[in-house]
Order: sequence, then structure tokens, then C-alpha cells
Amino acid sequence: MLRHRRPTSLTTLSKMAASSSPLRVCRGILRELRYLKGPEYKHTMAYNYIMEQFRKNQVSGERYCRARLEALHTSHTYLCLLTSSRQHVALYRLFHGRGESSMEEAAGRVGLRLPSQPGGKGWET
Repeated sequence: MLRHRRPTSLTTLSKMAASSSPLRVCRGILRELRYLKGPEYKHTMAYNYIMEQFRKNQVSGERYCRARLEALHTSHTYLCLLTSSRQHVALYRLFHGRGESSMEEAAGRVGLRLPSQPGGKGWET
């Protein structure tokens, strides 16, 4: 039986917005962009678009804007996507099979060690 998710309410969005500031999310997105594009990331269209969107959704202290919370939620989701994609590629490169490997190499790749047999023949000493 599938359960339908309840639509995100305004209080949920405001709680999420309180836990991460727009500046922190913006810096996180720019960090991921810098990782992808290198030191010339400030000359890309993506950088210009991100900065334009964050500037457009700035709010002064005298007004409350629901669109700002929705934009913050969307940017937080985008940051999660970028970070997860980068981590996925790193894990794929680390664990993707490169042909046959020995048992020791396969165990070491996932952080395990094979037991050694004292005396060379069996477990007796």
C-alpha cells in the first residue's frame, strides 16, 4: 500500500529555513560548482544564475515572503543533489570493478582483512 506524502506546509518550510541560512546554502552550492568547474567557476552561466536567484530572493526586515522560503527549500534541495552526485561519482570510482582482483584486494577495498592462518596449515598452534 502506497502512502501519499503530505504537501510541504509553510511551517515545515520555515523550520527548514531556520535550520540553514540562505548564505550557508549559497556558499555550499558555490563550493560544489567550484569543485565541478575548477577555479574559473565565476565565469560560468551557472554561477551568474545562482547569484541572480539568491539576490532576487533577498528579503528586507519589514516584509515576509513565502516565495523566499520556497526558493530556499529549492536551493537546499539542489545543494543536496549536487553533493550527493559528487559523492556518488567518488564512490563509483572507488568501488567500481576494474576486472578481476584477489580476495585480499576486494576485502581491503571495503575495509576488511582476511583472517591469517597461524602455522601455515590450519588453526592449531
